[in-house]
Amino acid sequence: MKIIIFGCGKIGTTLISSLSSEGHDIIAIDRNPKIIEEVTNIYDVIGLCGNGIDCDTMSEAGIEEAELFVAVTGSDELNMLGCFMAKKMGAKHTVARIRNPEYNDENLGFMKQQLSISVTLNPELSVAHEIFNLLRFPSATKIETFSERKLEIVDFHLKEGSPIAGQSLSELRRKNQAKFLVCDVVRNDEVFIPDGNFVLREGDVVGLTASHDEIIKLFRSLGATQKHVKSVMILGASRIAYYLAKRLLCDGITVKIIDKDPERCAEFSRNLPQAIMILGDGMDQEVLLEEGLRSTDAFISLTGTDEENILSSFFAVNQEVPTVITKVNRPEFASTAEKLGLDRIVSPKNTVSNVLSRYARALENSMGSNVETLYRLVDGKAEVLEFNVLPDFEYINIPLRDMKLKKNILIAGIIRRRKPIIPSGSDVIMPSDKVIVVASGRQLGDLSDIME
Repeated sequence: MKIIIFGCGKIGTTLISSLSSEGHDIIAIDRNPKIIEEVTNIYDVIGLCGNGIDCDTMSEAGIEEAELFVAVTGSDELNMLGCFMAKKMGAKHTVARIRNPEYNDENLGFMKQQLSISVTLNPELSVAHEIFNLLRFPSATKIETFSERKLEIVDFHLKEGSPIAGQSLSELRRKNQAKFLVCDVVRNDEVFIPDGNFVLREGDVVGLTASHDEIIKLFRSLGATQKHVKSVMILGASRIAYYLAKRLLCDGITVKIIDKDPERCAEFSRNLPQAIMILGDGMDQEVLLEEGLRSTDAFISLTGTDEENILSSFFAVNQEVPTVITKVNRPEFASTAEKLGLDRIVSPKNTVSNVLSRYARALENSMGSNVETLYRLVDGKAEVLEFNVLPDFEYINIPLRDMKLKKNILIAGIIRRRKPIIPSGSDVIMPSDKVIVVASGRQLGDLSDIME
């Protein structure tokens, strides 16, 4: 597809990297010539120095031929105006980043309709939803859902002393009644698509697919469940903190937010009167301890500085807080955080990249591709894709054990008539099924690409 991206900041650059790697034709627009020079030197894209609301710039970019126009500048209003003009000039679909909470209520639907915006992106709101899901399932380090939550892929960390370390996957399935499938294992930054003989080790990050109820059943049998979160401490009165606190308070969870900016604290006190606001420096360990760090169920670090988030989270882990979640944007810091034992990491850039990649795949689906959903794992080293099975698929009604799949490919799930199936060798693929495939080291555009 031809995609025009207006705004090459952190989010825009991440989108350029993600979408260009999938083979889309990308035109990047930014008003800063140094940024355009840097982007075009790093990525195989066309760069234009100009304004995404300027008719001449848009015409030069070929807006009338664009399947998708994405506006992710630092200004919500500029993004909305850019999408309005792009649509009027011929772009088929438009996406705007809109971050201000004032725009994300009843007004948003009206503005989308009036300004011809196909999709709105709110990185902070998306990350808040991601964190909320992790708090709902504290044993997990990452949760992804497919087919309206019919199937989930849940990552969890095999810590020292784990009862399943040393077991093969076939042994693990034999000993547990839950219906699940281990679809990927990350060990020392290497991704494995395992078979039944694969033996788990302490330190592995294991990704398994199952329905939500079956995952809960498995974690209970493994003794890996944690108590329901009733109190949360948040460091940093950020936009993410606002969206998250609002959701938590609605669920009756006690929320305490620490920030050293008196204006931010006053603003949060007005908008979230049920939250406990603390004016103080969260990097001061005595402040955290005095405010009850050791007794809280979850600590979430959401300041604007990766280093502060990592250090404060590391301190919380050492104080044996049951659930610690850390916001980290820079990939090099994310790997450092993981080495320090911080395994629940969220990134607004990566979250938005996944959302837009899924939307781009959905548009391709409407133009002939049968990929419906896409998730990236382990910094893009593996992908999980959801395919619609078309009637002309060559391997209809053939047992999976008789299929010759390419190396590092796994069929992780089948959705048939809205019911999830954890596949075994005797299961088959039928027309109109949805098939979940995990792939490492390759990109798939069609379900037939999984076959030798």
